[in-house]
Amino acid sequence: MATVGRVDLLRRPWRDWLGDVGAAGAAMVLGWVLLQATVDDLPPGESIAVGRDVLIGAVACVFLMLFRRRHPVALAVVMVFAQWTATTTLGTAAIAMYSLAMLRPWRTALPVAGASLALIIGLFRLTAPQEDFLQGSVIFALIYAVLVTTGMLVRSRRQLIASLEERARAAETEQRLRVEEARLLERERLAREMHDVLAHRISLLAVHAGALEFGPGTPDGQREAAGIIRRSAHEAMEDLREVIGVLRDDAPGADPERPQPTLADVPGLVEESRRAGGRVALEQNVPDPGLVPSRVGRHAYRIVQEGLTNARKHAPGAEVRVSLDAGAELDVEIVNALPPGPPALPFPGSGTGLVGLAERVALLGGTLEHGRTGDGRFRLRARLPLRAAHGAGTGGKGDTHGSELL
Repeated sequence: MATVGRVDLLRRPWRDWLGDVGAAGAAMVLGWVLLQATVDDLPPGESIAVGRDVLIGAVACVFLMLFRRRHPVALAVVMVFAQWTATTTLGTAAIAMYSLAMLRPWRTALPVAGASLALIIGLFRLTAPQEDFLQGSVIFALIYAVLVTTGMLVRSRRQLIASLEERARAAETEQRLRVEEARLLERERLAREMHDVLAHRISLLAVHAGALEFGPGTPDGQREAAGIIRRSAHEAMEDLREVIGVLRDDAPGADPERPQPTLADVPGLVEESRRAGGRVALEQNVPDPGLVPSRVGRHAYRIVQEGLTNARKHAPGAEVRVSLDAGAELDVEIVNALPPGPPALPFPGSGTGLVGLAERVALLGGTLEHGRTGDGRFRLRARLPLRAAHGAGTGGKGDTHGSELL
């Protein structure tokens, strides 16, 4: 503990060291001037041990340099009594009073400075001639007044600067919070507007599809296609309502959240795509999809869903092969032939589907590959580790929301 204290005592910024050395130098100069004045005013036949006086003053300056910041009160009190031992310590005591006024409140600095000045005047009364007593007392009183006042002004200035800096930091933090709040409110407003607009358009689509599905005279093929459109529109409305619901305040009686898909739902997703007219082949080499953690299965389902959506957008009518293979990791692959040219009816899209898949795969520590192959096809492949997912849990309700990004 003693070693740690010594290290802390010596470990300080270079600016503090520079100020402490300057204070010690000023104390030494002031003490030397007072010593010279004392020697010059000595009566005939009297002498003073200059070497001893200088040595005591040097030791006092070292103490001043080391302890003026950590223990200003104790140092000032010690210097009050050290003034009786050597004339050079008068300068050290004066600088100690300045440091005390700079580092401590005036309620502490003024009594100590008054006691030190009173002892100095008493010492002059005992040792100095009558004609020099009044002059010396006034000079020391002025010196102490200037030092203590200057120290108090420096302390007030430092406190003012610290207060202004704290206010500036608080204002910056408050402004940043206001900007973040405004950004979140604007995003929420835009999301609500998007919900209103899309809900209106999707509801119109569902109404017209329902009218076509149940209308008399509709051919069976069109009736089935209209049913798929109506059900897809309904599911899109449910997905949209679930996403926007995240932005709404929690309210009692809210609808329970819809169950998240798993790997066992991939065949149903493929069958739905087939009913919509797609040519999709599923190759599933997963002995028991129920053993795959729901967290991995959910992301695999979203990867297949995005792959089928991209195939419908960019290669309508092309044959799509979906492959699932489970071993040490779950291998998900979607391959489709590329059309010779751009699609006749291009679908609008944000272009961020693959970016979202990359974020999903990165959450699990897997890899994602996508791009053209040498035989004119497009391949989307993801490898999702299973062991890490087992170690992290099987993805209950809390996990569902903790890892869901899209």
